[in-house]
Amino acid sequence: MTPTPAAATNQPQRLRIGDLARRTGKTVRAIHLYEEMGLLEPATRSSGGFRLYDAAAVERLKWIDLLHTAGFSLHEMHDVLRAWWNAELGPEAMARLREIFERKLVETREAIQRHQQLERELIDGLAYLKACRVCGTTESTVGCVCCDRDHGMATEPALLAGIKSRPERSSRPRSNRSDFVPLREVLKPPGAA
Repeated sequence: MTPTPAAATNQPQRLRIGDLARRTGKTVRAIHLYEEMGLLEPATRSSGGFRLYDAAAVERLKWIDLLHTAGFSLHEMHDVLRAWWNAELGPEAMARLREIFERKLVETREAIQRHQQLERELIDGLAYLKACRVCGTTESTVGCVCCDRDHGMATEPALLAGIKSRPERSSRPRSNRSDFVPLREVLKPPGAA
């Protein structure tokens, strides 16, 4: 007797963990972690004890990816699920979810602004360095710090100014002895040489 396909028996198709991993681009280890965190559950187990997942698991893994991209940690994802399923009323659950998403939207917009500022700094730094490409000097790095060549901008970009400013040297005199005192020196009896 040949086995009948799942479609012929009106049973949903089940995926083993390796198949789910391949379909979603996740590792088996990641899927196990999601289960441990309470983010994912197998639909059932085979007679041999293998985890079997349904199509909802694929959707859940897409959801995890979306939240991860939005900056959610696995613990935060777990909290989102717990808040949703612990709410007694639908409107209460929706209000909690809306609050979480609004907070993430603010964080995302702030991150976008920081990245846009970084983009401007990188563009300015590259424009400044473009003039250095055709310089042809044989100066040391100290000579580059004191360069009077026109780089096409009024001030040095911050990314270069930070490199070109030398850290202040400590005014404390250097000695060959460190502040560390070996234990044998501490335990030496008084008067012993």
